[in-house]
Amino acid sequence: MSEIIVTSVKSKKDRMKFIKLQWKFYKDDPYWVPPLIFDRKKLLDTEKNPFYKHAEVELFIATKNGEAVGRIAAIKNDLHNTYHKDKVGFFGFFECINDQQVANALFDKAKEWLKVRDFDAMRGPANPSSNDEYGMLLDGFEDEPRILMPYNPKYYLELCENYGFKKAKDLNAYKLERDKVVSSDKLKRVAEISRQRSGIKISQIDMKNFNKEIEKVKYVYNRAWAPNWGFVPLTEDELDAMAKDLKPLAEPSLVLFGEIKGELVGFALCMPDYNQLFKSMNGKLFPFNFLKLYTQKKKIKWSRILTLGIIPEFQKKGLDAVFYWEIVNRADKIGIRLGEASWILEDNDMMNRGALVMNGTLYKKYRIYEINI
Repeated sequence: MSEIIVTSVKSKKDRMKFIKLQWKFYKDDPYWVPPLIFDRKKLLDTEKNPFYKHAEVELFIATKNGEAVGRIAAIKNDLHNTYHKDKVGFFGFFECINDQQVANALFDKAKEWLKVRDFDAMRGPANPSSNDEYGMLLDGFEDEPRILMPYNPKYYLELCENYGFKKAKDLNAYKLERDKVVSSDKLKRVAEISRQRSGIKISQIDMKNFNKEIEKVKYVYNRAWAPNWGFVPLTEDELDAMAKDLKPLAEPSLVLFGEIKGELVGFALCMPDYNQLFKSMNGKLFPFNFLKLYTQKKKIKWSRILTLGIIPEFQKKGLDAVFYWEIVNRADKIGIRLGEASWILEDNDMMNRGALVMNGTLYKKYRIYEINI
């Protein structure tokens, strides 16, 4: 029997090997979108990524007969544990050949690392948290992922379940088609009634006063999503870093604020699906691929609603319908007629109903797994 060896990533060279392993696993997969290498380096940089001010990560690579055959990260997120008062550790960045023994060795190593740190459960995949790429694709494999959504082979599910992982929660993704959305009489009616009753005013982000606008995002973000399962608040530094990353890609007409009588009550972030451009870049933005972000932007026909949050005291008043109506019609003006609303917790009844009111189609699902340590 061939020996499987799992070793920790220690050097920058090994970290780059960890990142580039994805190209090996997905070289024949027509639906995979290569991540930008510089973005992955930044995500895993424990000195520069503010996530690691309250978290630790250990990266592992598995080899068999001297060949790299898998990878995994073990993640200790102190902010999660403080917020939820639990002892849950995480695994993420999991990639593996279709070999249960290799998968078992990787999961064992991550579990061992977490057990030493006094965790009693391992959950994932989180890359590296619920505020990043989250979950394992469960349904909807014959399609490319939208921006900042994960993708994986179907056999990963078997590797997890054969190891003993159980479902912790499923996440939903809905496909939205412009003509179907605007044909929803209920959506239009609810949006009109809510707009009239509340007097809500929708405005787009002012890019000339970007830093000031981000303060508004901070005000809404951690208030609106706090009750959700698995939610971990973003720190000031994390929100600043996220804003800096998204600023060059943001479409101002799709970054929206809602105010009632001058009071900020909601925020929505919808992004063009740059994955449609990233796919041809093969992980490299420079020296010339970055030009595609400007010269080929009109080729993008999909968008993704990343976040839509209403401050709790203003929820269940139909304000989400106003935001949806605005997003769909604003996207149409720039030539985007397809969208994805994701991800939505399977038991978030309000958001799931909202997607169905828009005549959305539940076309992808993602699973969060968990196992006792």
